[in-house]
Amino acid sequence: MTDIANPSARVRSRRHLGAVSGSAFAALLAGAAGAAQPDPAAQDLVIHAGSVIAVPGERPLGPTTIVVRNERITHILPGHIDGGGATVIDLRDRTVLPGLIDTHVHFSFSPATRLWSAAIDTPEDVAIFSFSNAKKTLEAGFTTVRDVGSDGYAIHALRDAINDGIVTGPRIFLSGTSLSIVGGHGDMSGLNRKTTEALFPYDYTGACTGAVECALRVREAAKYGADLIKITSTGGIMSQQARGLGQHLSDEELNAIVSTAHGLGLKVAAHAHGAQGVTASVRAGVDSIEHGTYLDADTAKMMAARGTWLVPTLGLLDSHDSADTARITPAVAAKMAEARKVSGDNIRLAVRHGVNIAFGTDAGVSPHGENARQFRKMVEQGPMTPMAALRAATVDAAALLGQSDNIGTIAPGKYADMIAVAGDPYRDVTVLEKVAVVIKNGQIVARHPD
Repeated sequence: MTDIANPSARVRSRRHLGAVSGSAFAALLAGAAGAAQPDPAAQDLVIHAGSVIAVPGERPLGPTTIVVRNERITHILPGHIDGGGATVIDLRDRTVLPGLIDTHVHFSFSPATRLWSAAIDTPEDVAIFSFSNAKKTLEAGFTTVRDVGSDGYAIHALRDAINDGIVTGPRIFLSGTSLSIVGGHGDMSGLNRKTTEALFPYDYTGACTGAVECALRVREAAKYGADLIKITSTGGIMSQQARGLGQHLSDEELNAIVSTAHGLGLKVAAHAHGAQGVTASVRAGVDSIEHGTYLDADTAKMMAARGTWLVPTLGLLDSHDSADTARITPAVAAKMAEARKVSGDNIRLAVRHGVNIAFGTDAGVSPHGENARQFRKMVEQGPMTPMAALRAATVDAAALLGQSDNIGTIAPGKYADMIAVAGDPYRDVTVLEKVAVVIKNGQIVARHPD
């Protein structure tokens, strides 16, 4: 048997791993499954956990053995069972919980990305940069993400390379380029006309006008491999315009986008700040509101009734440092100042009225790899309990993605995506900011010292 200890734990010999022998281990597996099992030596992985939050929102399990074959969990057994000839990860002094999910990231840029980067960067540059950001995210404990608006098709190549096992990264569900009005948030602005036309031709940016063309853009996104559709229903804080945060896409355009996307089996995520744009997006039937800065009580009630999700991205307004001062123009600074006045109102309204909330950080606008810092904001601003905040990044995020059968909890048949932390995240959600071990698809992908 091979032992893999966590950074702080001692390597323990077989006699310390439990009172059950390797042959008894095979018998236990057979009993748990109700059928004969293969030789335990063929098991890919056995995890000994001190405690397990198998379903965030429910009571943790005590000392537990988790058995993984290939990419998926096969058994969850009480106690620490000797794994026979299997590889064992010793996490008996750790809390094990499902891999975290961030439903709002942008891997193709970061706070340091400049307006003129598209004039310099090649698609290969973007792909490598995106991979670097994906790696940081995975090592922080986020084994699945939803990328809602990265530049070009580099993110498609990264998603496919991860799925094919060519590179290691989080599981990615992507929208590709966001759909917007001409000159709106998501369409390029801030460069001179000739440069903009050369670098961002009209059909490249996802801009559309009228119901017919907006439906066409949805079909194009589906054609080239999008997992969902991202739209910018309103103005944006970081776009280089002084047009505020009001509604951009018309009701007719919103209806065409949603009906076309849903007809193709794709969900729609709507970037929406201003109240009118948030309400119009919900009325059109989008699946999630991203940001929802000026959400009001009536619209929150409508969201709860319709099952529309809120992805609040609470770190958006205070994540900026000196690295991105080139993008904080007077127009951007004015929008940020106004939005700060209502910061946190959206999540408080959502909690009050029972709106579904999924964890999403806007990493790319905020730094990659620091995603878990949002948990404390959800607790402080919600106010959400640590348990509810954790559930938003696991069970609930998986539901938004339509992936509840595969991720979000630790259960037989699901992907073996897990993290280990020191302490109890139900008591102190900030322990999620320092993950000790990250496991994706039954493989250790990161181990961090205390």
